[in-house]
Amino acid sequence: MRRKLRYSIAATAVFAAAVYLNNTDRLASHREGKPVLLAHRGIAQRFDERNLTNDTCTAARMLPPKHDYLENTIRSMRAGFDLGADIVEVDVHPTTDGEFAIFHDWTLDCRTNGHGVTREHSMAEMKALDIGYGYTADGGKTFPFRGTGIGQMPTLAELLQTFPDRRLLINVKSRDPSEGEKLAAVLNALPAERRELIMVYGGDEPIETIRRLAPDIKTASRASLKACLLGYIGYGWTGMVPQACKNTMMLVPVNIAPWLWGWPDRFLNRMEAGNSVVFALGPYRGGDFSTGIDTPEMLAKLPADYSGGIWTNEIEAIGKLRGN
Repeated sequence: MRRKLRYSIAATAVFAAAVYLNNTDRLASHREGKPVLLAHRGIAQRFDERNLTNDTCTAARMLPPKHDYLENTIRSMRAGFDLGADIVEVDVHPTTDGEFAIFHDWTLDCRTNGHGVTREHSMAEMKALDIGYGYTADGGKTFPFRGTGIGQMPTLAELLQTFPDRRLLINVKSRDPSEGEKLAAVLNALPAERRELIMVYGGDEPIETIRRLAPDIKTASRASLKACLLGYIGYGWTGMVPQACKNTMMLVPVNIAPWLWGWPDRFLNRMEAGNSVVFALGPYRGGDFSTGIDTPEMLAKLPADYSGGIWTNEIEAIGKLRGN
């Protein structure tokens, strides 16, 4: 009995040592270089993020502005790249005349002087809107950007033409699979070398459609993120990468990252071997994957020599901290 117990203890110790050696970051090949910065919506006006719901008008909760950029505009994206962004994230909606509008909100009423569901308008109609109309930092007493956003809502075609060699992340703002079909058609019409610089994320249904019709595009959805994270936490210690973690964009909140086997370098190397890219986010607290690495304190939660991706809402601050 004692001999069997000793064998059992020895086998357990060997197994634990093997798991440790297979996953310790100390033995991983270190990834050199600076982190890759992703600017959420280019440069945007910040807002009070407390108690947000899907219907919250964030433009009406704007914090006192530090700059005059409006999100999802060509000017804001160009400034984001100039300040150190390697990738800019934009939001798209299909229009009634076959375009894709670059605009965040599901409806026009919050941010613009228009009304109704965004995707139920033509691009010509939305080009006439003032996208700075609804921004206020004092409860509606003043609207500092009114009149400055007329004609500033770009199309996806304009974005691709303006930044032909820049990396982009496109956010599909719906759960409509037909939107995935339309966007896949646009992406498949681009040269292969251009498609390599584009990633797409959004609702489960349109993203699944894009994965099927444009399989070379890296994608992410809530379903794929959950499947990848749970699968990797569950059996990533073996060195195996779940299928859900392949050819994807992986978003990793800083409070979940320490639970990932081999974080950071071994994990990043495994994801790269699966043709995937990783971006660190702010802490996940049961809401959307949208909080960013926006302050020096949050940046300090990442390893000092971290070289993976960083999602930020404050490219103007984080770009400087990275050394740009």
